[in-house]
Amino acid sequence: MMFNDIKQLLVQKFGEAVIIGEETGGLQPALLINPDDITAVCLELRNNSQTYFDFLSSLSGVHYNDEDNRYGVVYHLASIPYKTQLTLKVSKPQDRESTELPEFKSITCVYRTADWHEREAYDLLGIFFEGHPDLRRILLPDDWDGFPLRKDYQNAEYYKGIKID
Repeated sequence: MMFNDIKQLLVQKFGEAVIIGEETGGLQPALLINPDDITAVCLELRNNSQTYFDFLSSLSGVHYNDEDNRYGVVYHLASIPYKTQLTLKVSKPQDRESTELPEFKSITCVYRTADWHEREAYDLLGIFFEGHPDLRRILLPDDWDGFPLRKDYQNAEYYKGIKID
């Protein structure tokens, strides 16, 4: 199934509002999905016999730091039997003064591999995944202050009395 066919399938299933845009200029086209629909979209793409995206190869958090201070998540799906790949993206603006973490729905109920990917995005960018079964740091110590892959992250001078260069 080709990119435009997948787009049409999703619009037929969920309505026009599910896809808020697309990116076709890069190496792989991407569908920009309404963040509220990402779990249902992934479930449909996995379970539909025409698409059967049975593998989440990667999930990455992104801090765009544009005028909206957007945070996003990029999902790389693969259909092993059909030898096809698809990129999905979600994003939301985040108030720069907010102490709330940016929040997206977890897809761990669709792909088990999302568990570690979402924990990494949480650990390094502070993206909260609603519905994740065990969202906690995976790389950094539990008492680490801040999220080092954010554009506005300020490096600490010391950690537990040890100077960080």
